[in-house]
Amino acid sequence: MKIKINNKVKYLFLVAPFFFATSCKKDFLNAAPDTALPIEDAFSNPSRILSQVNGIYAGVKNGQFYGGRFLIYNDIRGEDFIVNKPNGVTGLDTWRFNLTSNTNEVVNLWGAVYAAINRANLVIEGVNANASLLTPAVAKQYIAEAKFLRALCYYSLLQLYAKPYITDNGASLGVPLRLKGEKDLTGNDLKRSTVAEVYTQILKDLNEAEPDLALTLTATRASRNTAIAFKTRVYLSMGNLPAVVTEANKIVSATAPFQATTGAPLKLESNVSTLFGGSYTGNATATEVALTLPMADLDAPGTQNQLAYYYNVFPNGAGGNEEYFLNPTGIFGNAAFAAASTDARKGLTAVSGANTYLTKFKRPSPYTDYVPVIRYAEVLLNLAEATVVTDPVRSIALLTAVRQRANPGYVFPAADLLPANLKNTILTERRIELLGEGLRSPDVMRLGAGFVAKSGAQGSAPAIPFNTAGYIWPISANEVQNNKLIVQN
Repeated sequence: MKIKINNKVKYLFLVAPFFFATSCKKDFLNAAPDTALPIEDAFSNPSRILSQVNGIYAGVKNGQFYGGRFLIYNDIRGEDFIVNKPNGVTGLDTWRFNLTSNTNEVVNLWGAVYAAINRANLVIEGVNANASLLTPAVAKQYIAEAKFLRALCYYSLLQLYAKPYITDNGASLGVPLRLKGEKDLTGNDLKRSTVAEVYTQILKDLNEAEPDLALTLTATRASRNTAIAFKTRVYLSMGNLPAVVTEANKIVSATAPFQATTGAPLKLESNVSTLFGGSYTGNATATEVALTLPMADLDAPGTQNQLAYYYNVFPNGAGGNEEYFLNPTGIFGNAAFAAASTDARKGLTAVSGANTYLTKFKRPSPYTDYVPVIRYAEVLLNLAEATVVTDPVRSIALLTAVRQRANPGYVFPAADLLPANLKNTILTERRIELLGEGLRSPDVMRLGAGFVAKSGAQGSAPAIPFNTAGYIWPISANEVQNNKLIVQN
């Protein structure tokens, strides 16, 4: 059967081939897309269609994107990490807010994200054109996964290349919204949509994906509850607290122990260290990750992209490169990490020499720790923040659930839970719980805050007030060169 897709070029995914080169094993966790298939064959049978769906995940977990660097950039922009080995290849210019449009991370991240978006667009078109080769439910599911991943990509771009929604309710320039598969260079010229327009598309994709995603699925693929969990993050970034509550209520029970009662069995793990053994996915009865990106020896993030390479200690076979250590005056200065603390999250750090390092990601070379995209702990904290004013009793209960998972005997001081202080207490808990998981810079920006100055023996970074020079990244020089309609930040 000849597939129904416009044969503009000979091979599928020819555009931006550098970002599509991923070698993988043959199970789903590590399955490679058939990137070199002639376009008339790429969607010619169910197996090949699934391979193209796998290819979107492969694009998202590229080491230049969610496989490592995107999380790293968003954490080292904040005040919780200090550079130990100043190197332009490993994010020094991001850490010290010294980027230009030609800087590697600016160019490479932009290219990797849009490569993944193009994969998603091509899959949506290819599955729609050849849905008769699949059952209706499977065709809808594949399109839904593509839409979810496209939404994740566009959300990620906004966190670095655009001003936060709070600036002007999204009226500022966002990024170009590419919603059609690019099979040649004729579509390069496209203006930037506004931040609000991009968020509208993100939510459209997520809302359309939600009912068609699988109800339950391994945590390495997006299920219905993944889309719901991610919407709580998106709405929080927009400051739409009622919508955060509406979405979270779909997957958070009214009272403790908090859990999802339908779909993927989301709940907190009893031991936080279980989450960071390197390959956590949970099981059929309980999982804390709504989505995690798997890695393997033959499917690693690539040289100098890996989380454990940047953060982990070197001694005793750990093999980390100790690029960035925990800032004693950042969140690591919180009492949860003090010597006398019994908080289990302190166990996700280690001392090497004069500094302390984050050891959440600990597999040695080739550094194949699975990468968490969104955890249930974050969903609970999103909901806690959204209910500070409208339902403080529930807000405190959600906050307490996260804290007492790590420290069962802990009782918050009464002053920390007063109406004037509760939100800040929750924000502090976010920094402790989600340290090193790529949330710090987005949190700073959505709150309309500035980045504080930081310094160590190997360098310093200036304070960057809200929406001043350096607050957001420049648009990639490659995009400026090839898109006549683009406007630089």
